[in-house]
Amino acid sequence: MSLSIIIPALNEAEHIVTTLDGLQPLRRRGVEVIVADGGSTDATVTLAQPAADRVITTERGRAWQMNAGAAAATGEILCFLHADTQLPENADGLIIDGLARARRSWGRFDVDIAGGHPMLKVIARMMNWRSHLTGIVTGDQAIFITRSLFEAAGRFPEIPLMEDIALSRQLKVYSRPLCIAHRLTTSGRRWEQQGLWRTVLLMWRLRLAYWLGADPRELAARYVRQQS
Repeated sequence: MSLSIIIPALNEAEHIVTTLDGLQPLRRRGVEVIVADGGSTDATVTLAQPAADRVITTERGRAWQMNAGAAAATGEILCFLHADTQLPENADGLIIDGLARARRSWGRFDVDIAGGHPMLKVIARMMNWRSHLTGIVTGDQAIFITRSLFEAAGRFPEIPLMEDIALSRQLKVYSRPLCIAHRLTTSGRRWEQQGLWRTVLLMWRLRLAYWLGADPRELAARYVRQQS
C-alpha cells in the first residue's frame, strides 16, 4: 500500500528542514510528503518546497490543515506528522507491514521527547502508557490511518483543539490502534518554553474539561491565554 505523510505547519522555519531531511530516505522509497501550511509569515514555505512533494496553503488550524493535506494526498495510508517531530528511518515499513500483520487500519508510534529536562523521559513514558491503556492517540505520536477508515470516521473534526482526541474516539469504534514500539522523537520545546509542570497540568485540565463536554473553542482560547 502507498503511504503519504502530511505535515501541518505554521511558522515552523526553525524545525521544518530537520523534519523534512529525515523523511528523504522514505521519499526515495516512494513515500509522498505533503506540507499543509496554515499561512506562515516566516520562511516555512520557502524552506519546505525543495524537500516535499507538495506544499499547499490552507485555512489556519491543525484540523483544517490536515484534512486539506489528506485531500491532496495520493496514498492509501495517511500519516499525520507534527513539524517538529522525526519518524524512525524505517517508518514506512513499520506502518505498512505493521497494519497488514495486525489486521488494523490505524495506529501510532511510541514517543521520545527531545530536551534537556530529565522529566521529559518520564512524560514520554506516561504518554505511551496512557495511550496503550486507553487507545487514545495524540498528534505527537504521529497518527496513521488508511484512507478508507479516515473517510469512514469523518476525517478530523474541524475544531480548534482536541481534534486528535476526537478522531481517536471515532476510530476506537472500529478497532483499537496499532501501537508501534519503535519510537519517534518530538521536540520538548512546548514543555521547556512554558514550564514543564505548568504545561503538563494545563493539558490535563484541558483534556478533562473536553471529556466533560467543554466547547473546544473555549478550550483553545484558554490554551492561548495560558501560553501567552
